[in-house]
Amino acid sequence: MVKKERPKAVKQDEMNSRDVKYVQSLERALSILEMMAEIGAPVTVTELAEKVDLNMSTVHRLLATLLHRGYVEQETGSSRYRLGLKMLKIANAVHTFSDIRTVARPYLEELVERCNETANLALLDGTEIVYIDQVESHNYIIVKMVARVGNRGPVHCTASGKALLACLPEERVDYILANITFDKYTNGTITDPIHLKKELTRVKQDGYAFDLGELEDYVRCVAAPVFDHEGNALASIGVSGPSNRITSNYMKNELAEVVREIADKISARMGYGG
Repeated sequence: MVKKERPKAVKQDEMNSRDVKYVQSLERALSILEMMAEIGAPVTVTELAEKVDLNMSTVHRLLATLLHRGYVEQETGSSRYRLGLKMLKIANAVHTFSDIRTVARPYLEELVERCNETANLALLDGTEIVYIDQVESHNYIIVKMVARVGNRGPVHCTASGKALLACLPEERVDYILANITFDKYTNGTITDPIHLKKELTRVKQDGYAFDLGELEDYVRCVAAPVFDHEGNALASIGVSGPSNRITSNYMKNELAEVVREIADKISARMGYGG
C-alpha cells in the first residue's frame, strides 16, 4: 500500500505559514533521523517508511544521502540502518557549547570581581566571534562596555578573535584571512593581513590578545584562549572597558596576566593539561 505523504503542520502562534517556506526534503530527512534516534536500534527502510509515514522510495533516497554524508550507517551484510558517527560529533559539539558556559560562568564572575570590568565568553564562527556569555561590570555610574550574548564581532579587530585565531593551524588562519574584508572601524583597526599575522605570532607567544580601540574608539579589551582536553582552543575569555580605565600600562602590566590566569583555570576544568 502506498502511503500518502504529508508535511507536519506548523503552529499558527509560532509562525505564519504563509510567510515561511520550508524545504520539504530537509524536513523529511530530519524526521527520519529523529525517528531513528527514538527507535534506538538498527532499522530497515520498510520499518522507517511505516514510522515516518513516507513512501519507501522517498525514504531510500533520503537514507542514501544521509549515508553519503555520514549521518547514518548501513550494517555490513544487512539491510538495516543506524545513526552514524557524524551525529555523535554534532551532539558532542552541542554538549561542549553547553559545558563551557557552565564551567566558565563562575570564572567570568571572578574576573569581574577582580577588575570590575565586563567579562565575556566567545566562540569562533568562521570570520566572526560570537559572544555566548557575559557578566557585566559594576561600573554603572561612569561607563561600562556591553556586548550582548549572541552578538558577533569581526575576528581581525577583536581581542577574542585574535586570541582564537592565534591558536589555529597556519593553513586555517590563511583560509580565514583570505575571506575577511578587513573593514576599517577605527584608526587603530588592523587592515593588513601580514600585519595581523605578525600580531597573531605575538599573541600565541604571550597567551593573550589586545584590542586597543580597534573596533570602537576608546574601548579596550584583553582576551585569552580556553583549551579543551585535546589542546584545541574552544573559546576565549575577555574583559573590556573604556580606555580611561583600561590604560595601556594597566592592560600590559596587570590585566593581561589576570585574564590569562582565569583562562588557564577554565582550561584546567575542561581537562587541558598543557
